[in-house]
Amino acid sequence: VQLQASGGGLVHPGGALRLSCAASGSINMLNTMAWYRRAPGRQRELVASIVPGGSTRYADFVKGRFTISRTGGRNTVWLQMNDLKPEDTAVYYCYVEDWATDYSTFHDYWGQGTLVTVSS
Repeated sequence: VQLQASGGGLVHPGGALRLSCAASGSINMLNTMAWYRRAPGRQRELVASIVPGGSTRYADFVKGRFTISRTGGRNTVWLQMNDLKPEDTAVYYCYVEDWATDYSTFHDYWGQGTLVTVSS
């Protein structure tokens, strides 16, 4: 499974960006899809996740500002980021779980990361 993330860039505080991540390759069935981020000098942390039924989970620091969604075909995940703050500056990584063909476990995959810089 390959993940192609895009949408990062430079934005002023209060601005918005939309990240997307498309999964391709030998996909069986995707389970959780998520976005993580790693800010300079910090460990990677969960930003938001979404499961096939549509239930979502957000880190407290993005609640009310970010929205995660996925396609009906469930192979693309987006992260709409509004009211961006300088502390949101980080490399954002998409993550997916793909069920094994016997559904006994799932395999983890990570995207290459896309840089988001929030600065005036």
